Amino acid sequence: MSTSGINGRKRVVIDSVRPQLDGGRFPIKRALGETIAVEAHVFADSHDHLRAELLHRPHGKPTWNVEEMVHQGRDVWTASFQATPLGTCRYTIRAWIDHFSTWQATLKKRCEADQDVTVDLRIGAKIVRAAVKRAAPVDARKLTKWATLLSSARDGATAVEVACSEELAAVIRKYPDRSLATTYEKELLVTVDRREAVFSTWYELFPRSLGKGVAHGTFRDCEDLLPRIARMGFDILYLPPIHPIGRTGRKGKNNAAECAPADPGCPWAIGADERGHKSIHPQLGSPAGFRRLVRKAKQHGLEVALDLAFQCSPDHPYVRAHPEWFRRRPDGTVQCAENPPKRYEDILPFDFETKQWKSLWEELKSVVLFWIEQGIRIFRVDNPHTKPFAFWEWLIAEIRRDHPDIILLAEAFTRRKVMQRLAKVGFSQSYTYFTWRNTKGELEQYIQELAHTELSEYLRPNFWPNTPDILPAHLQDAGRAAFIIRLVLAATLCPSYGIYGPSYELCVDTAIEGTEEYLDSEKYEIKRWNWNRKGNIRAVIARVNRARRRHISLQNLRNIQIHSIDNDNMLCYSKASEDKSDITVMVVSLDPRHVQTGKVKLSLDALGIDPHEPYRMEDVLTGETHLWRGRTNRIRLDPAVMPAQILCLRRGRSGRKKERARQVIS
Repeated sequence: MSTSGINGRKRVVIDSVRPQLDGGRFPIKRALGETIAVEAHVFADSHDHLRAELLHRPHGKPTWNVEEMVHQGRDVWTASFQATPLGTCRYTIRAWIDHFSTWQATLKKRCEADQDVTVDLRIGAKIVRAAVKRAAPVDARKLTKWATLLSSARDGATAVEVACSEELAAVIRKYPDRSLATTYEKELLVTVDRREAVFSTWYELFPRSLGKGVAHGTFRDCEDLLPRIARMGFDILYLPPIHPIGRTGRKGKNNAAECAPADPGCPWAIGADERGHKSIHPQLGSPAGFRRLVRKAKQHGLEVALDLAFQCSPDHPYVRAHPEWFRRRPDGTVQCAENPPKRYEDILPFDFETKQWKSLWEELKSVVLFWIEQGIRIFRVDNPHTKPFAFWEWLIAEIRRDHPDIILLAEAFTRRKVMQRLAKVGFSQSYTYFTWRNTKGELEQYIQELAHTELSEYLRPNFWPNTPDILPAHLQDAGRAAFIIRLVLAATLCPSYGIYGPSYELCVDTAIEGTEEYLDSEKYEIKRWNWNRKGNIRAVIARVNRARRRHISLQNLRNIQIHSIDNDNMLCYSKASEDKSDITVMVVSLDPRHVQTGKVKLSLDALGIDPHEPYRMEDVLTGETHLWRGRTNRIRLDPAVMPAQILCLRRGRSGRKKERARQVIS
């Protein structure tokens, strides 16, 4: 082995640096202001003392910020820094032999053994004198004085006292000798997003269904609905594609192959005449009207998100102007979208293997930039798993360079590895398998995987109980309680969740028999909703979302803890803020039809609860307060009343006379 390129004087080893993804190939993710806790194994030969530093800086900045690392024992060192500013941050680790600390510790041991330390003091004097060159003038004078004292044998007792003093150690520590420091071989990356990438509450809505009478809905109609959506506690209003809809191959009601003249078509069949992804369906309104909707939404605390669907109808101008972007069949026709045996004659996929892929990529990038210019910073991306990973990695990096506040939600119900790769290449949030996790065991296993494995470093889940494409079997004909159950689970298990409305708050539960597709799906027809339909759960949604905003514990994913409950039809879990000042405990029935009871066993130590003192649990869904004692308490959930509890911890007894307190057996 050649010694070329090796500095044999560097003795420190740095390895097992965490967090990092795939050896540093991809960045981890954090929201602005979140803490990034870094851990590494730092060690060297012999018993010399070490020092280690965590270095971090925003991408493009030349100067490192430095955080002293703390030795936790067993060669494990830790430190942390805050994620700031928006964009990309870099971090790495530097470590070296601390010759002064090693010398001082050795000197103290020799003194305790009553050994002669004359030579040791001279060694120390040399170390201190070397530090003079690195010190500020005031400290340099102190160090020079101390070095002279250590090298002199006139007053040994005073020299030893100075040599062992914390004052000398503190000054020396300010001016470390890093000349032989080892720096970790990689600069690791953090993508820093705004807070909404972690904590967000989505409401999906088809504006075309908001018209009066038989009229096609408009952006103005959507404006009228903003107060109602805001009162329910949502902060993101997500609109399906708002572009012109093609006529060729247009689908009729319930996805019928033939359509009637009045059928509006599926919004995901984008493009008609000379207008496409940078245009607005003329019946919805004008570009100015859309920008007005974006502004009005902000006045109500809502941000508009758009659907980003990179596909075309056969009538899209791209098909004529850029035939090279589409795949041709042997008969000369353009290949339509397929998921055999299904064929979607109204939609054409792009051919990402085209030789003109660069021009295709640039055009799709221009689509995103166009809508950013209209005020959009949040996109729900349709079927990203049907486009190359390299394209998404390039596109997201290009957009984030100038717009680090962008948020992209990946709508990819697909294979696990594919979903994970999309998250790694830059998507801010991801759809998940929550929609099909129903049993206690399935839910517990899945949330543990999302919150407490490496997935939590890069895949931010967004839980959706329903979508326009999916009415899950557990919501079909199960009644109002089923919708409340899945709402509470989505909203409290995960800091980001969304619903497709108003079908969800109206508890629409009728599917095409044997499928998960809505009967009379809004994807293919304009609906006329009875917004005040009897049995709606709008008030429950508002209470749940109010709890999410008021309780910081519900705005995190990694803080979730599963608790034992002796009933397989009930799930119990808690969330706590870092300082334990805000604690919420959720108990949810998984049975929408029958009363369920069970004994909850809380991990009191983890929640900072004194096992000898009573504590109040206030249910934010009903307003009732229950007095709990100790670890074990009994819960009864009646789906006819409320199939879930969101309990907020209130320590000690209540002094309110009208409080309803329920004594439970410890």
